[in-house]
Amino acid sequence: MSSATRSAFGRLGLVALAVMFVVAVSLANVILRGARLDLTENRLYTLAPGTGKVLGNIAEPINLYFFFSDKATADIPYLRAYADRVRDMLREFAQASGGRLRVTEIDPVPFSDEEDRATQFGLQGIRLENSPDPIFMGVAGANSVGDDEVIAFLDPTKEAFLEYDLAKLVYSLANPKRPVVGLLSSLPISAGFDPMTQQVRQPWAIVAQLRQLFDVRQLDQGAASIADDVQVLMIVHPKGLSEQTLYAVDQFILRGGRAMIFVDPWAEADPGAPDPGDPTGGMGGGRSSELPRLLGAWGVSVTADQFVGDDRYALQVVGPDQRPVRDIGLIGVPAEGLDQEDVVTAGLGLLNFGYAGAITRGEKAAATLVPLVRSSDLAAPVGTAALGFLRDPQMLREGFEPDGTRYTLAARITGKLPSAFPQGAPAGAASGGKPHLAEAAGPVNVVLVADADFLSDRLWVQTQNFFGQRLSNAFANNGDFVVNALDNLLGSSDLIGIRGRAAFTRPFTRVQELRRVAEDRFRVTEDRLKQELSDTEEKLTQLQARREDRDTMILTPEQEQELERFRDRRVEIRRELRQVQRNLDQEIETLGNWLKAINIGLVPLLISVAGIVLVLMRRPGRRGS
Repeated sequence: MSSATRSAFGRLGLVALAVMFVVAVSLANVILRGARLDLTENRLYTLAPGTGKVLGNIAEPINLYFFFSDKATADIPYLRAYADRVRDMLREFAQASGGRLRVTEIDPVPFSDEEDRATQFGLQGIRLENSPDPIFMGVAGANSVGDDEVIAFLDPTKEAFLEYDLAKLVYSLANPKRPVVGLLSSLPISAGFDPMTQQVRQPWAIVAQLRQLFDVRQLDQGAASIADDVQVLMIVHPKGLSEQTLYAVDQFILRGGRAMIFVDPWAEADPGAPDPGDPTGGMGGGRSSELPRLLGAWGVSVTADQFVGDDRYALQVVGPDQRPVRDIGLIGVPAEGLDQEDVVTAGLGLLNFGYAGAITRGEKAAATLVPLVRSSDLAAPVGTAALGFLRDPQMLREGFEPDGTRYTLAARITGKLPSAFPQGAPAGAASGGKPHLAEAAGPVNVVLVADADFLSDRLWVQTQNFFGQRLSNAFANNGDFVVNALDNLLGSSDLIGIRGRAAFTRPFTRVQELRRVAEDRFRVTEDRLKQELSDTEEKLTQLQARREDRDTMILTPEQEQELERFRDRRVEIRRELRQVQRNLDQEIETLGNWLKAINIGLVPLLISVAGIVLVLMRRPGRRGS
C-alpha cells in the first residue's frame, strides 16, 4: 500500500473518529441526561428516602407545572443552568412516583394565556436589568380536589433546599387536611399590628414555615380550654399564665395530647415587661419563663436565673469596637452535641441558642428525660443578672470557669406523668364535661427546649425582600428541629430526613478550635496587662499619699520611674498580644496550604497511581488470552 493511500485512510479514520465522537456525545446527552454521580459526603444530590416515601404515598394524581421563561432568559446563563437542575429534579420526582405525579413545563410568554395562568396561581415575574420582560421561574401544583400550592420563585441561591421545597409542596397536595397546632405564646411571634411602630408586624420565619405544613391556630393567653381538634400544643415563653390556662394545658397533655414547650431564663425577644409575680420589676426575671407548676409536678426544672455559657460552642459576634468577639451565651451546637439516634435531631448539623437554660431531672421524678441537645464539656452556668447591662460580650468570660458538665438544652420528656393539680380543677376552669385526670392515661410525649430565642429569626435564618417576595435562607437547623419535633409528635416523619439535609454548611472545626485557643491566650495576656495597670495605679496612689509636699501636679522621681517601667511593660505585653494573633493567622494559613496541597497535588497523584496500577494488573491477562 502506497504512502498516499495510507495517508488517505488515515484521514478517513480521523474523520470517522470525529463523527463517532460527535454521535457518542449526542447519544450520551440523550441517554445519560439527568444522570449524576453524587460524591458529596451527605449525598446532597441523591433523592432522600423520605422523598421516596412522600412520592410513594400519593393516593390520587397530582399535577405540577414548572413555569419558566425560556425565551426571556436566553441571555441569562445562570438562570438557565438552574432551570436544568429543576427539570432534572422534577423528572426524578415523576419517575419515583410511579406515574402519579405529572409534570408539565410552561413558558409564560408576555401577554399570553400562559402568563395569565401563572399569575392566577400566584406566581410573580421578576424584572432583571438584562431582560425587558418579566421572568417566571416557579412551580405550581394542583391535586384532584382543587387545592393549589406554589413555590413563587425558585431562588438559585437556595439550590440545597430544592428537594425539600418540592417534596414539601407534593406532601401538602397529597395531604390536604393539615394537622392543627395550637400556638400559645407571650412573644410577638405571629403577624399582627405593632402599636409602637403603628405598622403591621410580620410573623417570625418559623411561623411562616409552620403554616406551610400545619394549621397553626393562635390560642389566647387566658384560654380556659383547648379545642378538641388541636392535636399538638406549641407553648412559647409562657409568662403569667392563669390557673385556668395551666389546668387546661395540664389536662390536655395527660389525655394524650402532645406538646412542645419553649421556656427561657433570658429571652432577648421579650421587651422585659414584668409579669404579675415578678419581684424584680422586670430586670431579669421579667424576661424569664420556667413553667414551674407543670414541670415541677413532673420532676423537671429549668434554671430561671442562670444560662449555660459554652466556651467551645460560642458564636462569634461583633463587639462594641467592631471587632469580632466570641459570646459564650450565644452558642452553636454542632452534630456532636445532638442525639443522632432520635428522629428529631438525627441528621441535623447546627442548632443556635441564645442564653439558654439548663434542663435537669429530680431524683424522684416521674418523668423520663432524654437529652436531645447538650452543651460541650467547656460549659458552666452564668447568672443572668449581668445581661441587663451587658455592652461587651467579652465581660461574660471574666471569671468563667468550665466545670466539665455537658448541660441539657433540649430534651424529650416521657412517662405516665402526674397532674399539677392533684386536688382537682381550680375555680373557673372549663372541664368541657370531661373528668379530671390525676395521672396521665398513658405515656406522654413532650419536647422541652430551654430557650425561646431559639425561634427568633436572627439565630437561624436570613429573611430578605426579593422583588416583593419574602425569601428566607436558613444558616442553621433551628427551623428543621421545630418541624421535625412537631412532625414526630403528630406521628408523621416522611419529611424529616429531607429537612435534615437542607443545611449543607460545614464549619471548619479545626480553625474554630485554633481561634478558641488563641482567644484564651489573648484574654490571659490582656488580663495580665489590666492587672499590672491596676497595680501601677495603686502604687502611684500610695507614693502620692506619702509625699509631704503639697505640689501634687509634679511627679516625684520615684513616681516617674514607676510610670516609665509600666509604659515599657505595656509595650512589651502589647507586643505579646500581636504575636498571639500572628501565630493564629500563621497556623490557619499553614492549615490552608496543607489542604491546598492535598486537594491540588496529592489527590490527583493518588488517582493517577491507581489508574496505572489497574492498567498494569490487566496487561498480563491480555497477553495470556
